[in-house]
Amino acid sequence: MNGLQNVAPIEDGITLNASEAISRTNAKPMTGSKGQIWAGRIISGICVLFLLFDALMKLLRAAPVIEAQSRLQIPGNLTVTIGILVLLCTVVYAIPRTAIFGAILMTGYLGGAVAIQLRVAADLLSLLFPVIFATLLWGGLFLRDSRLRALVPLRRN
Repeated sequence: MNGLQNVAPIEDGITLNASEAISRTNAKPMTGSKGQIWAGRIISGICVLFLLFDALMKLLRAAPVIEAQSRLQIPGNLTVTIGILVLLCTVVYAIPRTAIFGAILMTGYLGGAVAIQLRVAADLLSLLFPVIFATLLWGGLFLRDSRLRALVPLRRN
């Protein structure tokens, strides 16, 4: 018997093996109210629609996108590549099983947007928009995903 079998003492002389410990932690899943879950779905859905629109405009190389990228000193030949990245990250975020990973990817992308805005000394709204949008992405996910709420509890019971 190796040392990994007995992982956690509960009471005097009583220990749990790894599978018992996992089953006890998952025994009572943290669920939200229907209103909370639907609010999260709506917020996340609006974010997904916005990101899909953004990706589509980049893939189509729409004139306003090309002009904005020129103002931000982003080479025009990167427009389609950025659109593909946004589309892939959005799809990963939209799939419930991979949503947390998608939110991490989108946070990285939006962090890059903040860095670009800082580099060109953009106005405050342009600087804060990616931060606000990332907050909405995570907020919607937090409301609809019990795994995230269990990982990052905002209050103690």
